[in-house]
Amino acid sequence: MFVDTHTHFNDEALIAEAEPAIARALEAGVGKMIQADVDSTERDSMWKVCDAHPGVVYGMIGLYPGSVTDTWRDEIDRMLPFKEKGPVAVGEIGLDYHEGKEFEKEQKEALRLQLELAAQWDMPVNIHLRDAWGDFLAVLKDCAHLHLRGNLHCFSGSIETYNEANRYGDFLIGVGGVVTFKNAGLQDVVARLPLERIVLETDAPYLAPVPYRGKRNESSYIPLIAEKVAQIKGISTEEVETATTANALNLFSLK
Repeated sequence: MFVDTHTHFNDEALIAEAEPAIARALEAGVGKMIQADVDSTERDSMWKVCDAHPGVVYGMIGLYPGSVTDTWRDEIDRMLPFKEKGPVAVGEIGLDYHEGKEFEKEQKEALRLQLELAAQWDMPVNIHLRDAWGDFLAVLKDCAHLHLRGNLHCFSGSIETYNEANRYGDFLIGVGGVVTFKNAGLQDVVARLPLERIVLETDAPYLAPVPYRGKRNESSYIPLIAEKVAQIKGISTEEVETATTANALNLFSLK
């Protein structure tokens, strides 16, 4: 069995196809899928999919950095009642300056509060980062006392930045379709990182692996990502499947 540790069935590009996409994933051997939370606008639809597939589709709870504005505290308050739904992580949370730094201060404040919530709730975190590694590491260093654990979703850093992050917490990396792209820097990180530090993900409907690059992504493509990881590391796809599934089950306490 494979695990997709980061998908978005509730995204407008996939929600209408959620049921057949889940069926295709199960047929492909992807037995568990975790939905990443974005903000209150999609949360009800996300949990509707989870409720329809107990033991197969799980949810996170979090405020995505791209959704952070000057009303971010209200969004955090809207998160809190959903803890009763049994989320498996606080995510996806983080920092994203790709579209600008208008809400840089608010993003860092929202991240810090959600890291504290994760520690309070004894949950892993699912971290989204884009053009913000320096600020993230600074926040993480300040939060080292929280003894955080989690995964760095859609990892785009170097092995050095990964090692720096792990000075202040216990993090795996999420490897998705980007690893199949020609000359992807992620390939070097995957080659150098122990398999025990890797989980697989799609970020569907985004970042589909080759040969579907540029098309809508879905969880059924996880085996293609596993095959590429196996090729890079010179091992069998079955070894990647066994190890990454164990990593995901352990990190997110999936049953």
